[in-house]
Amino acid sequence: MRTFFSKNSLTVIIFVLIMALLSACGSNNANNAGQENTDSQEPAASENGHEQNQETKEFVILATTTSTQDSGLLDVLVPMYEEQTGYRVKTIAVGTGKALAMGEQGEADVLLVHAPASEKVLVDNGDVINRQLVMHNDFVVVGPADDPAGIQSEKKASDAFAKIASAGQIFVSRGDDSGTHKKELSIWKQTGQEPSGQWYQESGQGMGQTLRIASEKGGYTLTDRATYLALQDEIDLKILVEGEASLLNIYHVMQVNPEKSDKINADAAEKFVSFMLAEETQAVIAEFGVDQYGQPLFFADGGKTEEAFAQ
Repeated sequence: MRTFFSKNSLTVIIFVLIMALLSACGSNNANNAGQENTDSQEPAASENGHEQNQETKEFVILATTTSTQDSGLLDVLVPMYEEQTGYRVKTIAVGTGKALAMGEQGEADVLLVHAPASEKVLVDNGDVINRQLVMHNDFVVVGPADDPAGIQSEKKASDAFAKIASAGQIFVSRGDDSGTHKKELSIWKQTGQEPSGQWYQESGQGMGQTLRIASEKGGYTLTDRATYLALQDEIDLKILVEGEASLLNIYHVMQVNPEKSDKINADAAEKFVSFMLAEETQAVIAEFGVDQYGQPLFFADGGKTEEAFAQ
């Protein structure tokens, strides 16, 4: 028996075949397009904070204490380094404790910090290399000019701290595991007491902000001299205790060990260490602050060792 198709039936069959063919082509194009989008995605950031692309090597990540930033020293030194080397600096100014942690975790290329005992732990563990003495200044105890705790006559910071605690006068601690905070805690340890109570307040901030808080509250604090001098016109605080040998504030520069990560810019870090020790840089450090404050904010120590301070 013969089967006959009408013209309308043939038209429908042809239309269905054409649509099926177009659908298959569209599916292939979509798959190809999806492949292209996947291939063009930006690379993800690595766990240690260095970007996973070639741009990483154009930068050097400097983890440092807030005092080098707040004093204005880095505003002078960073452009010099960038011009001489071609590398760009990403500065992360935090407490020295956090800066050291970044080095330990491979999240920075180079460190500029001021907590010698804590730094040596990283050296011994192989987390940092090429540690070099760069400069120093000192810590001072500051407070309101009328000095309600009566500490100005004291020669030792520990005796001044004991008087502040006895009088219940406000003391503003950084409370941030910075080099300054570590020094402060060592002084409290010398007094034989652990500070607590409403009079002892932690800012959790950098040195500049801690000074501002102490000024607003009419309280005392421990500060590096450089940051105090840089902000002295903005705050109502006076240096009351200074000059004790134990208040020396020593800064070192060091490379993060490049074996910790292939993202670490070892060349830029090594160049930064060399830059900080260079004669031109040391001369800038030695003169920094003299024009504005009548005294240097830091003393240049390139080429020296810590043993020199023990004499």
